Amino acid sequence: MKETDLEAVATAVQRVAGMLQRPDQLDKVEQYRRREARKKASVEARLKAAIQSQLDGVRTGLSQLHNALNDVKDIQQSLADVSKDWRQSINTIESLKDVKDAVVQHSQLAAAVENLKNIFSVPEIVRETQDLIEQGALLQAHRKLMDLECSRDGLMCEQYRMDSGNKRDMTLIQGYFGNTQGLSDELAKQLWMVLQRSLVTVRRDPTLLVSVVRIIEREEKIDRRILDRKKQTGFVPPGRPKNWKEKMFAILDRTVTTRIEGTQADTRESDKMWLVRHLEIIRKYVLDDLIIAKNLMVQCFPPHYEIFKNLLSMYHQALSTRMQDLASEDLEANEIVSLLTWVLNTYTSTEMMGNVELAPEVEVSALEPLLSSSVVSELLDTYMSTLTSNIIAWLRKALETDKKDWSKETEPEADQDGYYQTTLPAIVFQMFEQNLQVAAQISEDLKTKVLVLCLQQMNSFLSRYKDEAQLYKEEHLRNRQHPHCYVQYMIAIINNCQTFKESIISLKRKYLKTEAEEGPCLSQPSMDGILDAIAKEGCSSLLEEVFLDLERMTAEAHRRVVVEYLRAVMQKRISFRSAEERKEGAEKMVREAEQLRFLFRKLASGFDEDADGHCDTIVAVAEVIKLTDPSLLYLEVSTLVSKYPDIRDDHIGALLAVRGDASRDMKQTIMETLEQGPMQANPNYVPIFKEIVVPSLNVAKLLK
Repeated sequence: MKETDLEAVATAVQRVAGMLQRPDQLDKVEQYRRREARKKASVEARLKAAIQSQLDGVRTGLSQLHNALNDVKDIQQSLADVSKDWRQSINTIESLKDVKDAVVQHSQLAAAVENLKNIFSVPEIVRETQDLIEQGALLQAHRKLMDLECSRDGLMCEQYRMDSGNKRDMTLIQGYFGNTQGLSDELAKQLWMVLQRSLVTVRRDPTLLVSVVRIIEREEKIDRRILDRKKQTGFVPPGRPKNWKEKMFAILDRTVTTRIEGTQADTRESDKMWLVRHLEIIRKYVLDDLIIAKNLMVQCFPPHYEIFKNLLSMYHQALSTRMQDLASEDLEANEIVSLLTWVLNTYTSTEMMGNVELAPEVEVSALEPLLSSSVVSELLDTYMSTLTSNIIAWLRKALETDKKDWSKETEPEADQDGYYQTTLPAIVFQMFEQNLQVAAQISEDLKTKVLVLCLQQMNSFLSRYKDEAQLYKEEHLRNRQHPHCYVQYMIAIINNCQTFKESIISLKRKYLKTEAEEGPCLSQPSMDGILDAIAKEGCSSLLEEVFLDLERMTAEAHRRVVVEYLRAVMQKRISFRSAEERKEGAEKMVREAEQLRFLFRKLASGFDEDADGHCDTIVAVAEVIKLTDPSLLYLEVSTLVSKYPDIRDDHIGALLAVRGDASRDMKQTIMETLEQGPMQANPNYVPIFKEIVVPSLNVAKLLK
């Protein structure tokens, strides 16, 4: 108490100190004293009330304990009296055994009398039950069936208890109620039919489904009761236990399996997309069915049936079985992709089991795989093998198609910058892209494997591409007139090499997440080397083509220069006035011919017979002009005509006009003599004078 008092005093001092911190607060001391007095009075009043309440409670508790003690004493006395009376009545009970037997017999007789009513009404109840089943009144029909079975089972049980060895009476009772089992089977068929259509029934007439479940639940209770009675009596009525709940789940399981298997509407022969359609129908049916089961069917079944959980398991198992059946078929590559994509991705996606309408009852992470890892691996191996064969065939076909384009008479297409190219790189890498996109839908691992396969086959393809480009060059060199657009397509082949390089880099950048994924099998040096070799060979071929064209152009230029030179000589409207002028002019022509010969030999990189022949024409004409003895002019002209059969009269007239010393009679004689003996042309002779046109004016002037 002293500690409490001291603590109270200290608290009071602290409160007073808090109130009187300023001088002006001393005026309010009386006010503070009255306020604290009121607070003290209030606290004391509440304390007194609480103590009084506690005292009242204690007083009441003591009173109740006193009353309980008296009650215990009374009960103890009553039990003693009962025990005394029981000991005194033992002998009396023994003497009432006959009465007890009479009571039992009376009870049995009363039950027999009651059963007689049911026994006599059995045929009528059977008819009514059959009618109710046919009318679809399943609950009423089951109620009457239960009455029939109860009467039969009661009679048989009593007979079993009285004389279990009496088979004749048991057979007699069972025979009398023989139609009961048939009614039970008929009712069961109706129940199973409703359950088979449960997903439709639950939307159209959920009451019917509820009735079926109630009947099954009644039968389950009867089964349990009979099994419990069997432990006491050893008797089990015929047809029991029915196990209709177990049969119900078996029916639902078969229904689910049939529904999954029945979704295949097409075959590969009738529709190439049969598997895609089949899987899409399965997806839609399963999702719709599970949503209906989650939202509607669970309301028609008792919670302990766990109907949604069981249906989910049934659908999953049916799907697993169906996927295994499909996997065991001889599937094509695109069908394997469709199957694996559906199994590994679609099944657990939001389009199916991951749909928000199935959450949270369906946990995608808890679902077992539809296909085992061994089956998936086997399918992937088959797919890779088939894909390898397909890629090889596709690449071969693409190259053959491109080769056909090389022989076209039209130029190849050009890109946006005007560079020649063919469609080969686009076709090849579009094919690669399609297969990689498909593989990426299945798994990252498969995507990497397909990328490795594509690049490996690309390596082999480029080697064939190089060989075909070389053959293309060799074929052209055998006949340089064909193909018509050889140079343009060779340029396109070279440009394709750069496109291939860029496409390979782009492909790897797109389908490899990190550079670390690029192992030795994905390295590019070997392909770069082949592409560089193709481009180098192509450039060499183009250079060779240029040089060959230059040689052809040199020969043609040589011939053209000689033609133009002779045309200039014959079209000049001048004539030499003396032999000295003719000699100087002829020697100049010879010197110029030698200069031309030297020039074109240099351009032709060696000896050119045609070049020498063309220049010899200038020398031959110069000899005609240089001749000093006019009497030999006819012989010289004849020699010229024999060497160049395409020379015409106007050409000879022009040469004679240039000489300036040929008379009209001499001209006429030379012309007539040459006309009488036409010269035979050399088969290898290349005409040169036929392209030289001499104006007729020159001849006319000469003839004058």
